[in-house]
Amino acid sequence: MLNDSSAIIEQYIRNLDRYSIEQLRYKCNEDVWSVGQMYIHVIEVAKEYIGHAETCAKGTHEVPEGKTEDGTKALAAREWPNIRVKLDQPVNETRNPETKDEIIAGLEQVLEKLAYWAGYVDEANPACKVRHGWFGWLKARDWFEMVGMHSRHHLRQKAKLDEKLAEAGIR
Repeated sequence: MLNDSSAIIEQYIRNLDRYSIEQLRYKCNEDVWSVGQMYIHVIEVAKEYIGHAETCAKGTHEVPEGKTEDGTKALAAREWPNIRVKLDQPVNETRNPETKDEIIAGLEQVLEKLAYWAGYVDEANPACKVRHGWFGWLKARDWFEMVGMHSRHHLRQKAKLDEKLAEAGIR
């Protein structure tokens, strides 16, 4: 799973080449993220999920509960459900990046953490879990796979944001 998650993160890095900082920060309206905010969200969630994988890998407390039905389906398909998820926090709480270098550094940190933890998630006790609000109790491997699943999910959103940039003629 390292290759899949890493490949998606590397795709995000390559895609940055086509954006100016103005494009990354452009918001078509206040209730929609900029491309840059979406990148920041992907980075923050990837770090959070890798942190949960680490918690599971280092854990000793076993949890008998398992995944929800949605979690079981999503992880079996290795794909985030194709629905728009409304976060509890307002859109404006996810900050806009100051520079492209900031985004690149965040994505590279994610790649480093993925590479490090790839060797440990399969050795973790599968009964040591952390709860996901939608998918239920997930083991280290599940959290690790969720990095790629969540990042791929946002590629759909990125395509829509790219359309808004083109419509606005932001260069």
